[in-house]
Amino acid sequence: MVEINALVLGRVHGIGFRYFTVQKAKKLGLKGFVKNVPGGKVEVVAQGSKEKLELLVKILEEGPCLGHVEEVKVEWQKETKKFDEFSIEF
Repeated sequence: MVEINALVLGRVHGIGFRYFTVQKAKKLGLKGFVKNVPGGKVEVVAQGSKEKLELLVKILEEGPCLGHVEEVKVEWQKETKKFDEFSIEF
């Protein structure tokens, strides 16, 4: 299994970005989490097949209709921890 650690920059706080990400990641069958981080960014850690993770990155680049994604920085890595589901981390 492959893992990504993505940092999403832009207008992504207060517009439902985390809930949007959970919905899309679950549809793809991915596991991991999404959380807000300081500086108005969102961090996404997701695990699954390379193909499904590539689809998630494209979805993150689009974002929800109320948001405005400026950039998605993605690091590909080996699985760092086992997740049971995809959830919002606070």
